[in-house]
Formats: sequence, structure tokens, C-alpha cells
Amino acid sequence: MNAVSASIDAAAAASSDRLRITEIFLSLQGEARDAGWPTVFVRLTGCPLRCQYCDTAYAFHGGQWWEIDAILAEVARHGVRHVCVTGGEPLSQKRCTILLQRLCDAGYVVSLETSGAIDIAAVDPRVSRVLDIKTPGSGEVGRNRWENLPLLTPLDQVKFVLCGRADYEWARDVLAEHGLDQRCDVLFSPSKSELAPRDLADWIVADRLPVKFQMQLHKLLWNDEPGR
Repeated sequence: MNAVSASIDAAAAASSDRLRITEIFLSLQGEARDAGWPTVFVRLTGCPLRCQYCDTAYAFHGGQWWEIDAILAEVARHGVRHVCVTGGEPLSQKRCTILLQRLCDAGYVVSLETSGAIDIAAVDPRVSRVLDIKTPGSGEVGRNRWENLPLLTPLDQVKFVLCGRADYEWARDVLAEHGLDQRCDVLFSPSKSELAPRDLADWIVADRLPVKFQMQLHKLLWNDEPGR
């Protein structure tokens, strides 16, 4: 092996355990099954989707490279049990699955927030995968990877962010067609400023849907402030 090849191999090895990170912070989990728990959020940079209501567009670009060991050290510094790996779309970085495994091995209660556009099969089975099914109102309904749905287990969760009545009826049909409530918890959320929470609540009650209504606790407390 010549010096150039050795240098390239060494650089590849050095970068094999790195992820591009937008932020790591401690807050309250604002949604899903673990809502209310003090949680460390690890926000990875980058996302291939452009949902019209996205509230984390600042994570599309930039970020800093972190060694996975350094990420775990920063998580440990905060001293809580719950960790949420989010984005952007965290699975757009392939080494995200390594981080998830390492967090589980360290004994954390780990959740993953994913758009549902990328294969979830390689995610550690100890992770609660919160899979977002994109509605027509999101502008990205064509990106849904329907092959993910048979992979869901009772540890996982499915989330629909709804922009109006048409989205609600679409999500209601998807729920029934795929029997999602028989696989895992299903969450219906109103898109902020597009759907009145009370309207969504009334529709769920009227239809007696087997879903959990949720609002984002962190937005009620801190609006869209990054790092909260």
C-alpha cells in the first residue's frame, strides 16, 4: 500500500464514527409517548424532505462533525435517562444507526424521530421509532415509504401532522387500511396555525378513532425557540 492509499484509508477510518450535528440540548420531551420527560435531544443535520410546515429548517445545512464517543459523553453530562435522536432526518446519515445502538447499550431510553421516507429496518429494535406519515397537506406525501409499516412493533409510534379536514380524512383512511392501531400507538397532531386543535379533537371524538390526540408541549411552553 502506497502512502497516498494509506492516508486515504486512515482518513476514512477516522471519519467512520462521526455524525454531523446541529445541536445537543436538554429539554422536556414535547410529544409522543414520552411527553413530559426530561430528555436529551441529539439533532442531526440534513433532511431530504421539505415539508411546508417544517419548524426545524435550520437543521437542513451546516452543523458540526462530532465523534460518536463525544456525543455519548455530552449526553451523559446532562444526567437524564431519556434520549431522542431527531433532525432534520436523522436516518439520512447512515451512521445514525451506530449512535442509536450505542445509546441503547449505555442503558438510555431511546427514541428516534424519522420522516418515514427512509428504511427503518436497520434501527436497533430497542429504539422506539416515531415514524411520521406525510399527509397531502405536508407537500411530501409522495415520499412515504409504505414498506416501513409492516416493520412496526408495539414499541414504535406513528404520527400524522394534519393541516385540515382533508388531511384528517386521508389519515383516517390510512389508519383503517393498514390497521395501524393494531401495530403500535398512533398520534394525530394539528399543524400549528393551519388546523384548530379543538376541531381535530372534536373529529377524533366524533369518529371514535383509536388514536391519541396530541399537541406539542414544547411549542406551548417555548414556541419555536431552537434548543428548547
